[in-house]
Amino acid sequence: MRFIASFLIALPALAHALSSPDGQLQVDVSVNAQQQLVYTVQRAGEPVLLPSRLGLVLAQGDYAHGVKLVSASKVKPHREQYTLAASKKRRVDVRANEQTFSVANAAGQPFSVTLRAFNDGLALRYTVPGAGRKQFQDELTSFAFPPDARAWLQPMSVAKTGWKRTNPSYEEHYQMDIPAGTPAPSHAGWVFPALFRSGANWVALTEAGMDGRFHASRLASDSTGGTYRIGLPEASEVNTHGHLLAQVDGPLTTPWRVLAIGPLKTVMESTLGTDLAAPAVAFDPAKLQPGPASWSWALLKDEGTVFEVQKRFIDHAADMHWPYTLVDADWDRKIGDAKMKELADYARAKGVGLLVWYNSSGAWNDTEYSPKSALLTPADRAREFARVKAIGIRGLKVDFFGGDGASMQAYYLDLLKETAAAGLLLNFHGATLPRGWSRTFPHLMTVEAVKGFEFATFTQEDQDAVVRHAAMLPFARNLFDPMDFTPVVFHDIPNIQRATRNGFELAESVLFLSGIQHYAETPEGMATVPADVKGFLRELPRRWDEVRFLAGEPGRFVVLARRAGTQWFVAGLNADDTPREVPLDLAWLGRRRGELITDGAGPREFASGRLAAPAATVTLAPHGGFVARFR
Repeated sequence: MRFIASFLIALPALAHALSSPDGQLQVDVSVNAQQQLVYTVQRAGEPVLLPSRLGLVLAQGDYAHGVKLVSASKVKPHREQYTLAASKKRRVDVRANEQTFSVANAAGQPFSVTLRAFNDGLALRYTVPGAGRKQFQDELTSFAFPPDARAWLQPMSVAKTGWKRTNPSYEEHYQMDIPAGTPAPSHAGWVFPALFRSGANWVALTEAGMDGRFHASRLASDSTGGTYRIGLPEASEVNTHGHLLAQVDGPLTTPWRVLAIGPLKTVMESTLGTDLAAPAVAFDPAKLQPGPASWSWALLKDEGTVFEVQKRFIDHAADMHWPYTLVDADWDRKIGDAKMKELADYARAKGVGLLVWYNSSGAWNDTEYSPKSALLTPADRAREFARVKAIGIRGLKVDFFGGDGASMQAYYLDLLKETAAAGLLLNFHGATLPRGWSRTFPHLMTVEAVKGFEFATFTQEDQDAVVRHAAMLPFARNLFDPMDFTPVVFHDIPNIQRATRNGFELAESVLFLSGIQHYAETPEGMATVPADVKGFLRELPRRWDEVRFLAGEPGRFVVLARRAGTQWFVAGLNADDTPREVPLDLAWLGRRRGELITDGAGPREFASGRLAAPAATVTLAPHGGFVARFR
């Protein structure tokens, strides 16, 4: 505490302080000696963020320098309740305190900063009022961490690099437990969500409230001294002939800058990423059915996209009681509309719905898979949606987007709005982080935006890295938003030596959240597992009501509990090369006994047993895992 006391004495008098409903989180806002708007964040009296900048620069005015605080609104409670179609919680109760600070720049132009303080974090956004065009140029928002802070960050890939110039797709491995301020590998910076440890507290940074008018952001590459700034997309991250940065007629309101803050358990159970998203649009609840899908491409690749193989995977889905089968790229050329209708009719008779793949791209990459460039205009989309609905298709997987510029964000929003109107489910691949869209558009079942399982089938290097990568994802990428990692393989991967044990693979089915979970295992591979494992995957709930973080360390191990109705499912995995014993507090389960499935003696073997509440210790094998079901 001596550090923060001496630190605050050096500041000008604090202008305003906003606290969370429980009083634990405090945000102080002031104008410093350089006439810059700054804020600090403390939790339970400990510094989380040191003085950090606020402000914007537009072509029509500089709202970051020479500023003065004009007034502050009264603190008002923010209360909200909403439901999620498929996420860590079904029903969410939002409680926060909100305050808006009116500010003027050196030219007397007004703007405001709105802050919401939650028990589990903080959000802020800017509004510039008035009529006329407003053209965004820069944002000065920063996050200044104390000197000993640590970071777990995914690098942003450089635009127009990688296979067929398809980057950025949020498909990099994380740099874990690095000093805050470590330079990014390239000028492209770091992606959201970004995870930090600041003293006794953890901080997950992201953004939300993306309505298609604003570009998506990231953390800038330069974080000298542990101060991270909002970064901008690269110039090429646009729709063909589209614009990069936000251009708004009338008042400009930015997306929310979101900080989940607290002990690791608080951050892991937080829903701030969807709390700050817009309410849900209308969608027919009868069509809004989450659940698993069979998918041939994960292991069979392009050769599997043929009629007979897809028919076999429909049978696989029906046998596993899964509601979907995904037919991937080139279905239009390899199978064709007539045979696809035959497949859809066959699937429907077995209680399975078909999903089909589309290539989003215009001229922004060099991909050749089809259907390509078929969704670029409203007329294109209306024609294709009518086409697939006539075939009997339930939803689309749209791939190979071009980045985070404002025009590309507008393209995403057009797809979201128009598929909602058409009653089609949606999955974005080769895509940006959804930033809370799954609340606003409940038919957005999942989004890739991750270095998913497919990479672990391409090279042994990526396979070996997947163990720690998978142990990182619940703490960052999958923290708020659905993630299409395409998990679970128990048998062979062609030309690859699998690094994970079977218990690790099974645990992913509970740990990873996705409205439609596309399982990678084939019918032949699933035939090799015991009946209780197959039964577990058949009966796994399709929606979750509640989550509890039980234990974990990003990139090392994780144990979570998820509730569906009166049942609880506990799952964990271990990325270390040595066994790990994890004591679990299961007091809320009373004295129930759970059915345990974990690793056997060999990497391809399972073992069954019991896990007893109110307290238990699980032993996780190296690269192993477990699941337990409490009925």
